[in-house]
Amino acid sequence: MARFLRLGTLALKGSNLSTPANLTLSRGNSRLVNALSPLGSTQYATSAITNPSLPVNELSCGLKEDDLEREPVGNTANRRAFTYFVLGSARFAYMSLTRVAALKVISTMSASADVLALASLEVDLSSIGVGNAVTVKWRGKPVFIRHRAPEEIAEAKAVPLSELRDPQTDEERVQLPEWLVMLGVCTHLGCVPLGNAGDYGGWFCPCHGSHYDTSGRIRKGPAPLNLEVPPYKFTTDTSLLIG
Repeated sequence: MARFLRLGTLALKGSNLSTPANLTLSRGNSRLVNALSPLGSTQYATSAITNPSLPVNELSCGLKEDDLEREPVGNTANRRAFTYFVLGSARFAYMSLTRVAALKVISTMSASADVLALASLEVDLSSIGVGNAVTVKWRGKPVFIRHRAPEEIAEAKAVPLSELRDPQTDEERVQLPEWLVMLGVCTHLGCVPLGNAGDYGGWFCPCHGSHYDTSGRIRKGPAPLNLEVPPYKFTTDTSLLIG
């Protein structure tokens, strides 16, 4: 503070501002005023109004206290509270928009009611006689369901795994020996094989000559794999649920 008082005194001596003889400077009520002099230079002056003849609100440099912009003490706290409010509101709005967008994405990914209805298929087996087969549609693909005769079961079980291109035992492909369930799609190029045909009494694909046995295993031709077995289960002795 003493440094500012010395600077102020020197500034007043070098300017055209005059200091009253009865004006004294004090540390307790001194004010630092930044005023622009007629020469365009910035001058600093400190003054203490101790002369009763001078107006209380008038400074020694000719400025009035009302001309100075003063910031209320509570303004800083008010601005800080307002800033926190704006930032909090923006973050809340951002999180709300993110939640809405995530819900929309999840809703588009979930299956609709008609798709869920096609996800599983129940088949009545009571009308399929021994040695016969039916083809049903599940998820847009044909499914072969064959009620195998005892001789077909015995023939499928007697095949050595060493003769199979895609080794699988008959027991691995069925849940009940008399019922064979598999997708009717050739594993070569996706054609639909013909039932009760081919060199092994199972299925034959006329497109490229693939032969499948009574267990749906590839035995001859270009197909690399056996006919696929879909997920299924028996709900009753005469009812089958695919999917």
